[in-house]
Amino acid sequence: MKKIYFCLILISSILFFRCDGYEHPTIPEVKVNFTVYPNSVNYLDLNYIGGYMYFTGGVAGIIVYRLDQSTFCAYDRACPYDWEEKDAWIVVEESGLTLTDAHCGSRFNIIDGGVVRGPSKHPLKTYKTRYDGMVLRVYN
Repeated sequence: MKKIYFCLILISSILFFRCDGYEHPTIPEVKVNFTVYPNSVNYLDLNYIGGYMYFTGGVAGIIVYRLDQSTFCAYDRACPYDWEEKDAWIVVEESGLTLTDAHCGSRFNIIDGGVVRGPSKHPLKTYKTRYDGMVLRVYN
C-alpha cells in the first residue's frame, strides 16, 4: 500500500509541480546562474533518475536532483527555519527520498521541497532549471 501511495504522490507531483524558483519568505535572494552537463563523466550522479549532486552557490549551496529524464530540481541548502545558523545545511538522506536539516530536524520532500516534518513551516527555496538534453541551466 505504501508503494502505491508513493507512486501516486510521485506521479501527481510530476504532473502538477514545476521545479521553478519563487520568492521565498525567509531565505534572502541571491543571484544564481550556472550550467551543468549531466551527460558528462564529471556529473555521473546526475546521469540517472533519482541522482543528485551538491553545488556551490545560493545562500548555503545548492542541491540539484534529477526528477525524471528531462526534469531537474534545484534547492538551496539553507534551511528555511534556521538558515542563519552556521551548521544548518540541508542534506539528502540515505534513502534519497527526503532532505534533512540535522540542526533543527526539519525534513523536506525531495520531489517538491515541501515540508514533511517541522519545525520549518516553509518549503525549501527552489531555483529554476532548464534542460535541453545536453546542458542544464540553474538560475533565478
